[in-house]
This record gives sequence, structure tokens and C-alpha cells, in this order.
Amino acid sequence: MQPRNMSMSGVVDLAAVKQAQEAKAKAEQARAEAARNGGTGAVSPADLVIDVDEARFESDVLQRSTEVPVVIDFWAEWCEPCKQLSPVLERLAVEYNGRFLLAKIDVDANQMLMQQFGVQGIPAVFAVVAGQALPLFQGAAGEAQIRQTLDQLVQVAEQRFGLTGLAVDPEAEPGAAPAAAPERPAGPHDAALEAAVRALDAGDLGGAVQAYKNVLAEDPGNTEAKLGLAQAELLQRVQDADPQRVRQDAADKPGDAQAQIAAADLDLVGGHVEDAFGRLIDTVRVTAGDDRDAVRLRLLELFEVVGAEDPRVAAARRALARALF
Repeated sequence: MQPRNMSMSGVVDLAAVKQAQEAKAKAEQARAEAARNGGTGAVSPADLVIDVDEARFESDVLQRSTEVPVVIDFWAEWCEPCKQLSPVLERLAVEYNGRFLLAKIDVDANQMLMQQFGVQGIPAVFAVVAGQALPLFQGAAGEAQIRQTLDQLVQVAEQRFGLTGLAVDPEAEPGAAPAAAPERPAGPHDAALEAAVRALDAGDLGGAVQAYKNVLAEDPGNTEAKLGLAQAELLQRVQDADPQRVRQDAADKPGDAQAQIAAADLDLVGGHVEDAFGRLIDTVRVTAGDDRDAVRLRLLELFEVVGAEDPRVAAARRALARALF
């Protein structure tokens, strides 16, 4: 069974805002369903670490990832570094108290999942958030690095997808249903954001752009609207482009600002984040005046699409500063 919405090569999900809204709705629906079924107890700490195989990947990872970030530990009995890393992850899963769920996958028994995630060596650690997979790290890692990575993961899961994790009761029986969380109060711009999502779903990019602009006119710091606007505008720019012609133009004119800007948009849509950033930073180095400023501004717009918390954005910002000064 193929994991869905995979982003193994750094693919930028241009429907992230829409999927975030859907993830929030699914999480609230799951909590409400648990409450209706009498699932008022919290999960046990023992339920925060689970063994997963191919047969249960859909239910135990993909479906659960609409409620809580799922961290995947690919391991094997013969792997010595795994024997050092896995206990750390298991201990942190309990310490983080339900902010993420740890799924352990034995690669010897689940070769198909290993191949589908593109695992080249173990230990390898991935995460799935709202059905979207992303690599975290491979090989041995220090606890400080692991904690920093997990902190970023739970922050993004909560801020972008509304996933606040599972309620944990140390006295709860293993297998108990998670506690029903109180419903999130409606925000002042929820209706406008939902209108933007509906417009995206209908392919009305102009309508989505306007809806996000309406939110930002009243709330300039609204993160969801800023991300949605950047993505919708990017989709608008590339929807009628001829990819072959754009890439040939960029190859023929390496110093042409507009040619490189157009190609960078296609790079990002295709998931080649670092290529898009690198292309524009290289163009900043060989241009001047208005052309250079246009390239810089487009790069800043693409940073918005990817998200400030992405480490590739931080690296590209440093590279841009070096190119400018």
C-alpha cells in the first residue's frame, strides 16, 4: 500500500492550506466520534509507541496522522545504531506526553514500506503529519538534535494543521480511546479562510487569492492567509506555462532575471525546493539594479510558499545575504 501525499524529495504541497483545514476538521471529527462512543478516557503511555506493519500502515499511521504527528522509526534487529536510537525515541515519545506517536517498522519484515519511503539505510526516521510524509533524519543522532527536530515537528503540526496531540493518562489502560478535546472556538477569519479553501478546491485561483487578501487586509500577520496567498499566486503564475519552453529559455539565458524567475517557479511546483532557491540566488549574484531586486523579491515570495520553519529556507536566507553583501 503506497503512502499518500509523500514528500520524500522535498515536494512542496501547494494545497497545504486546504489540507490543513481538512486535517483540522478530521481531528475534530475523530474527537467528537470518540466522545459519542464513550471514549472519554485518555490513552496509556504504552499506547504512544506502537509496532506497525504493512497491513496496518493505513490505519495506524495515515489515519492516526490526522489526529497526532506520527514519527516512524525504521529499524532492524541486526542494526546496532538502531539499538541505541530506538530507546531514545521511545523514551521521548513518553516524555512528550502525547504530542507525537512513535511507530516502529521492522524493515526486514516490511520491505515494501522501506522501499516506498526511499529508505537507503537504517536507522532512518520519518514523520507523517495529516497524511503527508517527510524525512526527519537518518543514522545516529544526538538527543539534543532529536529534541530540536521533534520540537519543530510538533510546532508545525499544531500551527499549520491544528494537531494538538493525544491526551495521556498514566493510569489509563493500554488501548483506551483518547479523551475528547474541547472544540476549537471559531476564529474571526475562519469563514474567509474556508472561502479561500473552497475556491482552491474549485480551481478558482483568482477567488482564492482575493479571499486571502481580504483576510490579510484585516489581519496582516495571519500566517495561514500569508501561506495560502503565496501558494495560490504561485499556482496562478504557472498554470498556463509551457514547462519545456520555460526551461529551455532559462538554459539559453542564464543571466536573464525573468527567465530564471519563471524556471524557479516551475522548480518549486515540481518539488525541487533547493534547485529553485539556488537558481535565484545564483541569479542575484550576476544581476544588478531592478533585475536583481525582482529576483530577490521572488525568492522572498517562494520562502513564504515553503514556510519560515523549513530549514531549507533558513539556509537559503543565509546564502542570499552572502550573495547580496
